[in-house]
Amino acid sequence: MADAIRQHRVAGEAQAPPARTQAPAKRPDQRPRAPGVTVPQAQPAAAPRTWITKERVFFTIAIVAIYLGWKLPTERYLTPKSGFGYALGIIGGSLVLLLLLYSVRKRVSWLGFLGSVNKWFEVHMVLGVLAPICILYHANFSLGATNSNVAFWSMMIVAASGLVGRYIYSHIHFGLYGRKMSLGELRASSQRLRTLESTVAFLPELVGRLEREERRMLASGPRLPVLGILKPAGVALNALRARWHLRAYVRRSLRMAARRSTTIAAQRRRLRRAASAYIDRRLVATRKVAEFEAYERLFSVWHLLHVPLLFILITAAIVHVIAVHVY
Repeated sequence: MADAIRQHRVAGEAQAPPARTQAPAKRPDQRPRAPGVTVPQAQPAAAPRTWITKERVFFTIAIVAIYLGWKLPTERYLTPKSGFGYALGIIGGSLVLLLLLYSVRKRVSWLGFLGSVNKWFEVHMVLGVLAPICILYHANFSLGATNSNVAFWSMMIVAASGLVGRYIYSHIHFGLYGRKMSLGELRASSQRLRTLESTVAFLPELVGRLEREERRMLASGPRLPVLGILKPAGVALNALRARWHLRAYVRRSLRMAARRSTTIAAQRRRLRRAASAYIDRRLVATRKVAEFEAYERLFSVWHLLHVPLLFILITAAIVHVIAVHVY
């Protein structure tokens, strides 16, 4: 009896259908892929760029103040000889003198108790904008006697020189108040991007084309050292041309590949975005390397001109004050 029950149980197990193996759940965004086609994985989203900063807000307010002073009849309310108009002249001249404190703090180390050099650089830039605005309102946005005209145009040249210096400074420092870059750091950053070549493996010729464009960018610019300060313009033009050609190649190649592969046709927009982002990052990194030495040279030349202009401004302002009160 026991043997019969055991034989019946074994026969039942043999007749039972095999257990089904549950297939792994398919993700909603998973599409069939053609053999040999690798779709790049989504890269982590970059931190959102901050468009509203205190520097932009400050410069926007300064531009609005200049525009209103230019358009409104300030001569009805302000006069440079007395009252608030006269006080604006004193304030503007005092701010010009305070501009020198940045140079003193940068060269005298024992003045560290007054604050860091970066903070004084920030104050230097703010005063370089506020002083001209005070002087413009003091002069009612108009010219006067010869000595006042000399002081006025000296101030405008120094202010314009400061804006140019700020632009150059930002290309050789990490941020507006950060430490100075080095060419080795920029080259290392550019080399690290080459490890991401797998993200554009679906376009095997893209990397070669990109490297040729990078070599062209690094070699662009005047050959004479004395004209090296013109290199940023040549590098910028080559970068724009390279970006246009490489993006056109990506669009053309993906359009042709989409006709042969349904996977590429389905992922075409995503692949184009991935390739375009890779191109932009490589070109930006290479452009920084190509322009760095030229911007360093430009900043040295600018510094040699900006400091004497500042002293000319102070001399002209002192002559103007003496002439006004004596004559």
